[in-house]
Amino acid sequence: MHKSLLDQRVEESYQQILTHLEKGIIPFWLGNGIDPVEGGYLTCFDENGLPTDDTDKYIVTQTRMIWGMSALYRTYPDNEIFLQAAKQGVSFFLDNFWDDKYGGWYWKTDRTGKVIDTGKVTYGQCFAIYALSEYTLATSDPIGLEYAEKTFDLMQKFCADTYRGGYFENLEEDWTVSQPGFHAGDRKSLDIHMHIMEAFTNLSECSGKELHNRKLKEIINVILSKMIHKKSGCAMNQFDLDFNPIPAIDIRRTWNAERAIGEIISEPIDTTSYGHNLELGWLLTRAVDILGEENNYKGILRNLADHALKNGVDPVYGGLYRDGPHEGEPYVYDKEWWQNSEALVGFLDAYEQLGDSEYLKAFINIWTFSMEHIINHDVGEWKQLLRRDGHTIVGDIGNPWKAIYHSGRSMLECKKRLQRILNQPSSPL
Repeated sequence: MHKSLLDQRVEESYQQILTHLEKGIIPFWLGNGIDPVEGGYLTCFDENGLPTDDTDKYIVTQTRMIWGMSALYRTYPDNEIFLQAAKQGVSFFLDNFWDDKYGGWYWKTDRTGKVIDTGKVTYGQCFAIYALSEYTLATSDPIGLEYAEKTFDLMQKFCADTYRGGYFENLEEDWTVSQPGFHAGDRKSLDIHMHIMEAFTNLSECSGKELHNRKLKEIINVILSKMIHKKSGCAMNQFDLDFNPIPAIDIRRTWNAERAIGEIISEPIDTTSYGHNLELGWLLTRAVDILGEENNYKGILRNLADHALKNGVDPVYGGLYRDGPHEGEPYVYDKEWWQNSEALVGFLDAYEQLGDSEYLKAFINIWTFSMEHIINHDVGEWKQLLRRDGHTIVGDIGNPWKAIYHSGRSMLECKKRLQRILNQPSSPL
């Protein structure tokens, strides 16, 4: 029987993804991302893959690099270079980001580890949990789980909104909730609650403790009961503390506030992110799998995937748009690296869970655009931001928010899914 064109494209994509991961992303970050002078990681690189003058270290990318090197060691356990890369990153992180007075993790240091920003952002705390639990899963070193559990306990004490549910997201050094408005002490978001779910999933896998399982189930319920638009099925963006949806604004210490590049939504407005919808879908599947429960959320997964399929996938140029309304045409047609990375996993996951070949076609659409336009093949990593037609707006390979996490994780997750879909064996590096 002759293979269909779609089957052929899926097989070709698998080989391309494997090559890009093992010949591009991995050597780039191993060769450039590890700070040989101070320890930890350097993440800021220009369009040619050369280091920039920005050597400050943010909790977001330090933890994402720890996660990445640990995940690679789990995938390729015979290659100890990943172990060493992860171990030195953990050492720098524990020595310089942990607050010995109040507990928890600072937001930012300079290259040497001198603290610049003492803020306690829930987003950063949950990425510490995610990275350190992955480190222990990969290495069996108990130090990762020890600090992941400490961070979890502090979040329950200081960040959990025990009255209204969910978590306060922006806090100061002593764990007091930040001021309202730009400092966002009066807001909750899908973004941060989704990443709390992601972190608690890893923690549950690592510890196996009932408390962590219970809190994972709780955050899943908060997201699905309060943060999904009932009519359109997409995820909403920002909320007040009582989970009433409110127009989204840029918030201090967030990617959107620091970006200010490309197409900008200048006025507060209700939005959804097509990339977040697809990321939420596959992270939800993984959470249910770690809990060992039957996936009773397939209707929600279908709604999230279908909304992105209908509104977010570009049928002309390919790729995934950035942002749009709950219903209707997109607001922002730019193509950014992270939404397209997460969309690849999200559509493959939707195909595995629901069996609709339209999701497989969407995966091919986005991968083709990524291969042709987003990936800088000379360097081995993804560009930051492009116009709808694929012309580069920002060609930077790394920045304070951009490291191995979205692109590298996407390739690892796509590799696993395509191996299952194609019945391919795992391959050593």
